[in-house]
Amino acid sequence: MGRRSDHSRAELERIIVVEGHRQIAEVGFARFSAREVAKRIGYSIGTIYNVFGTHDRLILAINTRTFGLWAAHLRARLEAKQADRIQVLVEGYFSFARENPNLWMAIYDHRLPPDAVMPEEFEEQRSELTEIVTAEVAAALPEAVRESAPRLARSLIATVHGHCTFALNGTFALMGEADPLELALARVRESIAAAAAQLVEAVAK
Repeated sequence: MGRRSDHSRAELERIIVVEGHRQIAEVGFARFSAREVAKRIGYSIGTIYNVFGTHDRLILAINTRTFGLWAAHLRARLEAKQADRIQVLVEGYFSFARENPNLWMAIYDHRLPPDAVMPEEFEEQRSELTEIVTAEVAAALPEAVRESAPRLARSLIATVHGHCTFALNGTFALMGEADPLELALARVRESIAAAAAQLVEAVAK
């Protein structure tokens, strides 16, 4: 029997998300069970869906928590080292994924239905990660072309993500690549340098 009166709705949200997050970290997205979450926190499965409405919204809440931890991970690394912040950023992307593989992959394993919309509160929290990258990319560009940083940052995130995915799933190892992080960093540096040169030339014209 669920302990329906033990916690407020806000407290229940936090308890459910924390336990769900712990479970995905332990067993991965494919083996995640909302029923097991309910069992471990001492509530019924009905309580979980009364709080979150749908399974998708529950997973979104759990994955959004991962985004928050990921952003904090990058900020901590950037604050600890001022030199070569682009390198710190790329290394931080890789290190979070390597240290939290199940949580990291769950972000991309979960797919919303085509007609579903990301809740605004989740979208705002997730945007912090992109904002961190954008700020560092902007700082690496000449001042005259920094307004192009958001678009370039999105492209660089895709580049690093692809390298990181291949590193974690063993594809790079099969291809004989021993240092995918260095490869990703080199591509990011080249992209920033090329974009900066092109944009400055365009502005000059």
